[in-house]
Amino acid sequence: MKKILLFPFLLLVSYFSFALRVEPAFWWTGMKNPELQLLVYGENIGNARVKLDYADVKLDKIVKVENPNYLFLYLKIGKNAQPGLLNLTFIDGKKQTTHTFELKARAHSKGAQGFNPSDVLYLIMPDRFANGDASNDSWDGVSVDRSDPFARHGGDLAGVSRHLDYIRDLGATTIWLNPVLENRMPQGSYHGYAITDFYKVDKRLGSNDDYCRLVENIHSKGMKVVMDMIYNHCGSRHWWMEDLPTPDWLNHQDGFVPTTHNLYTVMDVHAPPSEVEGMVNGWFVPEMPDLNQRNPLLAAYLIQNSIWWIEQARIDGIRHDTHPYADFEFLAQWCKAVKNEYPDFNIVGESWYINPAPLAWWQQSSKLSDCQSNLQTVMDFNWMNACEQAFSIHSTEKNPLKKIYEALAQDFLYPDLSNLLIFLDNHDVSRFAKQGEADLNRFKQATALLLTTRGTPQLYYGTEILLAGEKSEGDGNLRKDFPGGWNEDKANAFTKNGRTSLQNEAWSYLQTLLQWRKNSKAVAEGKLLHYAPDYSSECYVYARIADDSRVLVIVNGSEKEQILNPQKYYEVTGTFSTARDVISGKDISLRTDIAIGGKGVYVLELGRGAAESGSIVEGKQ
Repeated sequence: MKKILLFPFLLLVSYFSFALRVEPAFWWTGMKNPELQLLVYGENIGNARVKLDYADVKLDKIVKVENPNYLFLYLKIGKNAQPGLLNLTFIDGKKQTTHTFELKARAHSKGAQGFNPSDVLYLIMPDRFANGDASNDSWDGVSVDRSDPFARHGGDLAGVSRHLDYIRDLGATTIWLNPVLENRMPQGSYHGYAITDFYKVDKRLGSNDDYCRLVENIHSKGMKVVMDMIYNHCGSRHWWMEDLPTPDWLNHQDGFVPTTHNLYTVMDVHAPPSEVEGMVNGWFVPEMPDLNQRNPLLAAYLIQNSIWWIEQARIDGIRHDTHPYADFEFLAQWCKAVKNEYPDFNIVGESWYINPAPLAWWQQSSKLSDCQSNLQTVMDFNWMNACEQAFSIHSTEKNPLKKIYEALAQDFLYPDLSNLLIFLDNHDVSRFAKQGEADLNRFKQATALLLTTRGTPQLYYGTEILLAGEKSEGDGNLRKDFPGGWNEDKANAFTKNGRTSLQNEAWSYLQTLLQWRKNSKAVAEGKLLHYAPDYSSECYVYARIADDSRVLVIVNGSEKEQILNPQKYYEVTGTFSTARDVISGKDISLRTDIAIGGKGVYVLELGRGAAESGSIVEGKQ
């Protein structure tokens, strides 16, 4: 009898000796959505009753799941709830334990500003940018090996922080960091896309506090921050993988089933459900289990996670990885929830399609879909692909710039042209710069296009110093270390003296455009009017027009000098007699023929509130 009485007592002592994991760790009063889900994890916590006594905070619902080690608590935080510490009491028989949960006051600091076409995003892979703190290089048996392009190299948040002035002086306005959250994977997962804790920054990059300080520092320098998030999958070493809450927390929870990658199935009116499921429910690789966002508990967890980071770190935007691979209804719910809480916020989804129709289908308020995605911005892979063809070093095609013209001529498909993220390259594709290029013709033309056409531009770190890397060499070679980011580097490309003459020419050219762009109303807000490149001149000419501010861009796709008659572009030039070339600062006459050198580019500024005025005939948008 004594043994029978003692046994349950020992179980209770064992149970309550375990610390509880509660996510999120804290929350805020005054949120627009009063509901808060708490994931509670602890041995046999599902057997406990829960009590809460806090003014204007109600324990609204308790959800028990198949795994007794989990409880999901839903709190209602009233409008009159005050910041403070509330006690959650868990009772099992005669034993109980209390968990203290903090409610904070909402932040009123700068942040959650969103981003728009007046911005330029500078994309950084933190592990490959700069090492500001060598003490955090190794962790959990994974060490730095810079000789291996697929290993950890030691870059961190401190390294990014050290070079904020460099980014600001270059002229970028917004910093997008590849994922910074914990990737406690055995092979290192330097890229950050196999998250093992959605609420912790990876120790090799820094701490949560380090990240928040970095964001604050970026804001203090007049720049913004975009956070890379992944809700399609997690890392196989995520803490919950050893003890999943429900039988349907993952898609194909019994084991790895690869995605088909057939991205068109989600919008294909002819696709059977099995085809959609094969794309959406499949895993990328065995190390990245696919999350089932149709599970309402997981959906709430992920939505709250993004809101937690916005409120805690005061980020300004989110770039969401592998957007079409997640459940559509969840994605729409998530985007709406974030926008409801932060009206100025912007989410850009990675939707890797190389033609405009499916990209337009994903953008909110699309004319092509009867479903509302609520996704404000999409990544314009179609524009990137057109530039890749137009500026191919191997191309012998006549009139190559027509590829870009034809891509933009299909803009009638998009509901919102301003919310397209445009780029020449990023961490997943071959770098735009090519090894051994002796001149900057391609670079100058392409970056001028990037920074003056419609949409919000994104630059990839190292573009300004002509870093090269081919996809065929493996992803690690697309993500090379920035020279000078490590103390042992022989050259420091963060400084003028550490760059070659060609690198300095590229850097200065880009800086001139970026700094000018900050004050160009035409580029930030203007309509796009463009002229089809003809086969005689091979020149692509377009304008950005906003009231009395306008910019005329001329790009020569031919190797030969071309002579253009400005009168052809009278809808833009109007009665203006001169324009200023942004790069050289020289005046260009609009009353005589314009000569442009082979593979040359002009960015001509008209207006700027000058005494001259010209009539404008706006093109269709």
